Amino acid sequence: MTARLRALVPTLAALALAGLAAPAASADPIQDPIPVGPGMYFTAAVNPQVASTGAVPVIKVICPGPIQPGETGHPLAGQYVEAYAVVPPTSSLAGYTGSAAYEIDALFNGPTSAAVNPPVVIKNFFVEVPIPTTLNLPCGGTGTVSFVPIPTSPTAKGYAVKVAYGNIAV
Repeated sequence: MTARLRALVPTLAALALAGLAAPAASADPIQDPIPVGPGMYFTAAVNPQVASTGAVPVIKVICPGPIQPGETGHPLAGQYVEAYAVVPPTSSLAGYTGSAAYEIDALFNGPTSAAVNPPVVIKNFFVEVPIPTTLNLPCGGTGTVSFVPIPTSPTAKGYAVKVAYGNIAV
């Protein structure tokens, strides 16, 4: 083997390995976060890994002891909300950030007007945002999580996700 060929073999081997690795890296594309901004259509999900199946997502709530009607508890850790940018044209079912929004607030309002929770703020599309374990949520039944563009404008339109509340302490 000549000196020139010996110098060329490692380079060819490296190129061959790079060519084999490239298809594996592109086989599972990852969506980069996209900042929420004005003029964007969107949809949303609660516990996205469940929502993709088409089933009503269940928010797991901790409510120990005998449950009374109207009782609330705190959500289990490890649950999320997420918003997804949608490319127009879209159906009338999608939300719209309007002319001013730079965030989307997920609102979990309790069963009574006194049990209002702070919003869960979404600043980027395609990013799971944890549901705080400090929220007060119903121990059972169904409800709606509202995804509202903030700040709002006359052209803004929210998006709603129906959810079920499941007590894990039963």
